[in-house]
Amino acid sequence: MNLDKIRTYEFAPIEHQLSWRDTILYALGLGYGTEPLNWDQLQFAYEKNLKAVPSMACVMGYPGFWMREPELAIDWVKLLHGEHYYEILQPLPVEGLLTARHRVTGVEDKGEGRGAIVHFEKALYDEAGQLLARVEQSNFCRGDGGCGSFGDAAKKRPALPDTAPDLSYEIASSRQIALLYRLNGDYNPVHADPEVAREGGFDQPWIAGMNTMGMATRAAIAKLCDHDPNRVRSMFVRFSNVCFPGETLRFEFYRSNEGARFRAVAAEREVVVLDRGEVQLGRT
Repeated sequence: MNLDKIRTYEFAPIEHQLSWRDTILYALGLGYGTEPLNWDQLQFAYEKNLKAVPSMACVMGYPGFWMREPELAIDWVKLLHGEHYYEILQPLPVEGLLTARHRVTGVEDKGEGRGAIVHFEKALYDEAGQLLARVEQSNFCRGDGGCGSFGDAAKKRPALPDTAPDLSYEIASSRQIALLYRLNGDYNPVHADPEVAREGGFDQPWIAGMNTMGMATRAAIAKLCDHDPNRVRSMFVRFSNVCFPGETLRFEFYRSNEGARFRAVAAEREVVVLDRGEVQLGRT
């Protein structure tokens, strides 16, 4: 990794002409529509009275796979999505012109052979210049330890209780979910190309981290919000392992004063794929 290039990297503002078709495509990539007679699902997958899933803020104005740019010298094949956070300040529109502004906020060097973490953030605005959402992302660059650090470290979340959850909710993913979700703009080939996935140390492509976070949002809306997406104020997740297409995700929630903390488990393997999750709720 070229630390100087990362430190001074500048993103051009990204305009996103959002259509209702984009909003539905995002929802389908989270598995909405598997119950086509259920209006709790159709509100996200049918243009009549359409609503946006709050986690769609993570893909609106997506900057593309910028960490693959040669000048940055990142070993991108060994890159993993580490942590992600979004905060919704205004209900997301289902269509309209949006503007996203990104910036790199820091690098944490874990040491030679231990990798490095790159932190960057996005601010999402509507046509009137109103701030709709803030998004923070951390990527773990497994092949870039020893590069040096700058900026502030990310907030650390405590471990979840080692007790039975208060609530649980399961979502069965489809075999084509990774291929469908990448049409939202994340074209990293590790989610589609078996050969590239093997270069990254896995025997098959895996589901994008933000896809599993979107499914966590879906689970929270269903289990904690009585199917009202506007109650979701923010969400944080740590990506602790990969989830493969076709696996069932079991979301385990622990209620809190602000909403809930949670994890997600790939049920067939009993492997935690999202950990130390937090969802904050409000009332509409």
